[in-house]
Amino acid sequence: MDATLFELCRRYADAHVSQCGVAATPVAGLTIVRAMHPGELQVAIARPLIAMLLQGRKRVTTGASGFEYGPGEAMVIAADIPTTSQIVQASQRHPYYALVLEFDPVILRELQEVVPALPTKTPAIGIQPFDRDVTDAARRLVGLFDQPQALTLLGEGLRRELHYWLLQSVHGPAIRALGAVDSHAARIGRAVAILRKEYMRAVRVEELAGAAGMSVSVFHHHFRAITTLSPVQFQKQLRLIEARRELLAEGAGIARTASLVGYASVSQFTRDYARMFGTPPGRDRRIAKAEA
Repeated sequence: MDATLFELCRRYADAHVSQCGVAATPVAGLTIVRAMHPGELQVAIARPLIAMLLQGRKRVTTGASGFEYGPGEAMVIAADIPTTSQIVQASQRHPYYALVLEFDPVILRELQEVVPALPTKTPAIGIQPFDRDVTDAARRLVGLFDQPQALTLLGEGLRRELHYWLLQSVHGPAIRALGAVDSHAARIGRAVAILRKEYMRAVRVEELAGAAGMSVSVFHHHFRAITTLSPVQFQKQLRLIEARRELLAEGAGIARTASLVGYASVSQFTRDYARMFGTPPGRDRRIAKAEA
């Protein structure tokens, strides 16, 4: 692992980290995550990104696949997919640090016109050691955070360079699909965008298939292949993730929370919540109220 990249990220995160453990940077889509102790399970629908782990360890599960990775390794998620993650190694003396870049589909689309396609296929999520060229570009970009004029002039070019080297990496074929206008990943992405925005209402599968430009049967096949879930399961996870945010951040009542995220039955909401998070919603509400 690059010691200079680690030190640059550590200093910036320590000076700018928020209460939720995320340090926003001046570069679009680029953040640094810091944690001082192992955390609870976090469930989310992850956007396409690369997470370069600088210190600590993290465990990530999606579908039937599980990964644990540590310093010097990067996790690439090349699709909107549900993940369960947990920081498993972090301490006051040795905090968890990770540099995270969300992929920009516009940049990927532009680069695809000049970057030759690789003939291999790779899964939508995977762990690999840091790529030397990606690490070098990241180090030069983070090094400009305290040089505003240089960052204004050079930052966007370095962000494009990061995307270029990622397309050239082992995960290039999976990442490439994010920028392809008519790829299956891009089509399913249009349906996922609807679910993200309209998760509270009952969205008909015909509407989603139409947005993806597919028949219902073909849409079901590709949606599950890319996200590991059916559209109904995907929407349910979105609802429950938002419900947990409401309970923990706002301390909202259970019945009100169930209604806010689109559940007609409080008992069904309670069962689904406990099945997904391993604890009933009442416990999380009590934790939120105690902390408040």
